[in-house]
Amino acid sequence: MPLAPRRLLLQSAACTLAGVPPASAAARIKPGANAVLIVVDVQNCFVPGGALPVARGDEVVPVITRIATAFDNVVLTQDWHTPGHISFASSHPGKKPFDTIRLGYGLQRLWPDHCVQGSQDAALHKDLHLPQAQVILRKGFHPQVDSYSAFEEADRKTATGLTGYLRQRGIKSVFVTGLATDFCVAWTALDARRLGFDTSVVEDACRAIDIDGSLQAAWKRMQAKGIERIQSGDIDIG
Repeated sequence: MPLAPRRLLLQSAACTLAGVPPASAAARIKPGANAVLIVVDVQNCFVPGGALPVARGDEVVPVITRIATAFDNVVLTQDWHTPGHISFASSHPGKKPFDTIRLGYGLQRLWPDHCVQGSQDAALHKDLHLPQAQVILRKGFHPQVDSYSAFEEADRKTATGLTGYLRQRGIKSVFVTGLATDFCVAWTALDARRLGFDTSVVEDACRAIDIDGSLQAAWKRMQAKGIERIQSGDIDIG
């Protein structure tokens, strides 16, 4: 065997034995013009101090801001509820936050009043610096239906229009980040995959609510559908 190939083979074997992937396996993802970063609901209501805080939710802000520089296409979503929204526990006498009820479109978990239109609680986090974002998509503004996914509301009938926008832009790959992993992030990722996009969730750019094992269940559903579970360090930001 020639010396150079033999050396590469030995190096690869040594890396494997040491638990370190060889250089070729460690290649990072370089998003192209047909990739989009979707930043889900990084709003004041979902970080510590908000109406529906996700533990350590503010930690995603610098991670997202950093990796966004690798993307030509960035879309943000914003929960945007009407006062007295059907998803609020306060709209259902005798119910409390995190109870579930059955509505016309299926099971609905009830939440504290949050992300009310025009409130400071609904504003995007002040340190989320994404000047290159082309779209801010507001969801959950229909009073009688909740909305987790960036693509389709919880009735599974009402489209947000994002699918058509991405297809007209020639987008093939979707990278999902934001809050919360087990609800709006997971629903967005699952819909993206169902609609035919190659889909990845950047795990360390998300945080979860994790109610009754909802985080583990969400990852199980996503991975069963072929959604990639990656880290921010897997993305080449140049």
